[in-house]
Amino acid sequence: MIRKMLMSFTGLMLMSMCIAQTEDVQITSTKLSETLSMLQGRGGNIGVLTGADGVILIDDQYAPMSARILDAVEAISKEPVRFVINTHWHSDHTGGNENFGGKGALIVAHDNVRRRLSTDQVIKALGRPVPAAPEQAWPVITFSQNLTMHLNGEEIRILHQPRAHTDGDAILYFVNSNVIHAGDVFFNGMYPFIDTSTGGSLNGVIGAVERILALADDNTRIIPGHGPLADKSDLVAYHAMLTTVRERIIAYLNQGMTATGIEIRDPLKDFNKKWGQGFMRPDVWLRIAIEDLAEK
Repeated sequence: MIRKMLMSFTGLMLMSMCIAQTEDVQITSTKLSETLSMLQGRGGNIGVLTGADGVILIDDQYAPMSARILDAVEAISKEPVRFVINTHWHSDHTGGNENFGGKGALIVAHDNVRRRLSTDQVIKALGRPVPAAPEQAWPVITFSQNLTMHLNGEEIRILHQPRAHTDGDAILYFVNSNVIHAGDVFFNGMYPFIDTSTGGSLNGVIGAVERILALADDNTRIIPGHGPLADKSDLVAYHAMLTTVRERIIAYLNQGMTATGIEIRDPLKDFNKKWGQGFMRPDVWLRIAIEDLAEK
């Protein structure tokens, strides 16, 4: 049922993962520190770390966006792109890997990102096969848990969060600049998509958010996977929404209710005005959450 529901709203972000239309897309740049910026265009938000060691990108959106992304990067720094760090495997965050890898950038990601990109996948909720990416798009440096890099005067802590948005999520903490790139465990101001077919789970997303909250203070700038630049208060609100939805669904499941019965009671009705105006339609988000928690 969830597959049919998701396939019915082709205008949302999940279908845009299939058809990346880049006409008239402008890349905007926001400076976060002396060395860090955020780029927004079509696809996941990009982090850019610059300095004498070269440019490090966190995610690279869709392949057709690469030239525009590079133009935006060159407006910040004339140094070459040395590394691309992927927060997970979806093409709105990794589509440019082949292009940047072909220019000599080293792709860094969790072990499962390489596994997903190097083999055929299916996003079951969409009923959509995803063919393996070209080898040049595969990560060449991978990690199983955590990884630390020291570049451009930054300590970059790359933290794996199991079974969150997918099974290969990475959170990046730029210690010196007090900036966190959350990837798609954080959709700022909207319901998130959780790809349960490739290892994602609501409990994992909540765990990832709690991990970020433990790292952040009131001055931390947080780059979400999608949505505007955030701070800790935005993430606190997101966490409250997620945990409340989980509590309500679990209470209904413990009463023996079916998914249809829970939907009739509309446990999202007081959240939809604020959180239901983004990529995920409320009824679709609710069904994903119900089916995920019911399996647990």
